[in-house]
Amino acid sequence: MLEVKQRWLEVLQKTSIFSRLTTDQMAVVLSSLFYCEVEAGQTLVYEGEIGSELFIIVQGGISISVKSGEENIELGRLRSGDFFGEMSLLEQTARSATCTAVGNTACFMLKARDFSQIIVNDPLIAVSILQQMLSSTVSRLLKTNSFLTQVIQWGNDAKKRAITDSFTGLFNRRYLDDNIENIIRRSTDTVGASFAMVDVDRFGTLNKTYGSVFCDNILIAITDVFKEKFDHQDTLIRYGGDEFCFIISGSFERAKTLCTAVCEAVHAIRFKEQPELAVSCSMGLVPCTHNDAVQDILKRSDEALYRAKEAGRNRVCTAE
Repeated sequence: MLEVKQRWLEVLQKTSIFSRLTTDQMAVVLSSLFYCEVEAGQTLVYEGEIGSELFIIVQGGISISVKSGEENIELGRLRSGDFFGEMSLLEQTARSATCTAVGNTACFMLKARDFSQIIVNDPLIAVSILQQMLSSTVSRLLKTNSFLTQVIQWGNDAKKRAITDSFTGLFNRRYLDDNIENIIRRSTDTVGASFAMVDVDRFGTLNKTYGSVFCDNILIAITDVFKEKFDHQDTLIRYGGDEFCFIISGSFERAKTLCTAVCEAVHAIRFKEQPELAVSCSMGLVPCTHNDAVQDILKRSDEALYRAKEAGRNRVCTAE
């Protein structure tokens, strides 16, 4: 191992973090380094994992990437003489990026416990390393800051698109499927929750009579009523087509009052293109408890919705 370290000594001395060390100081550092080789495509560290090592590249290269939504975005590449993993060395925090070998790559690794020993035994060496590490890290961040900002924004936009219905601006079914259990449990543990399944009455007939373009306007007008009547503590979802659902926070009485008000407001909508037309919606509303299974909530609300339709539509029916 000593022969391996001596072979790479010249490269190590040229790296930014070791560039100010004397030959004797470098000998101290060498005794604490571990040598490793990785093949092309092999990942050394993964974003999000807890790490405690600093890596110094002496041959090959490393691709730095972050995950945004379902995409991996490459931030840049490091080559011989560069280092990575400095924050994990100092604080043993979660890795901020994934680091993968580009071609066969050789690195030296400095573990946090060994660097702590250098701090205790040779503080001048530690201070020199820390100063150079800080300088290089700041320079790297300045170069990538603008790009990182764009990546973060792109990632947020992508996530928003993934869970939002682009037509109405409400959450979509994917969001409901992924989050309904957590939302209901969180609400029932605090203020209570109810679930409503909603259909626009005779929407198929409306489509045939007035056409899809006008019926799109109907859906937007109805969605606007939903947004007006409910507030930030309630979750509004477009389930698909003319089907919607609500996760309503608070007491069951609050949920019934709001749903009734929504039905009345929807029925009061008028369209200047078709002034004679009055639209309506039907709702099936059920209270939720912490231990309710999601499928049971959906089944009971669907049954209540069916009763609302059978009773003449334009109304709210609750679970029996």
